[in-house]
Amino acid sequence: MDQKAKNLQSLEEKIGKVPVFFRGLMDKEPEMFEMVMKFDQHIWADGALDRKTKKVLAIAIAAALRDEHAVRAQLAGAKNLGVTKEEIEEGLRVTFMLSGMPAYVYGKSAMDEIMKE
Repeated sequence: MDQKAKNLQSLEEKIGKVPVFFRGLMDKEPEMFEMVMKFDQHIWADGALDRKTKKVLAIAIAAALRDEHAVRAQLAGAKNLGVTKEEIEEGLRVTFMLSGMPAYVYGKSAMDEIMKE
């Protein structure tokens, strides 16, 4: 497996689905792709917050923004990391308090679809 394929596989494990944008960036602007990947690794690395907690934050933010692709991609990545529906639900309740009912419903309906038991 070449380095490009490894990078995409690593990204897919973290976020669930790799946006077409990243695939194009990898081919058309490899230097920019490498910088984005290094930044991505830095952001998602365990630190004061573990990766699972960061994933719940990402889902809540994406739901607040009503970004369909981001919500679905982050949920798929959360599922890969073993984040539970209960953890996501709690994060979405915070979204509800700060962004209102539409953001909560948006995130919850996507979660129910993607995190089927």
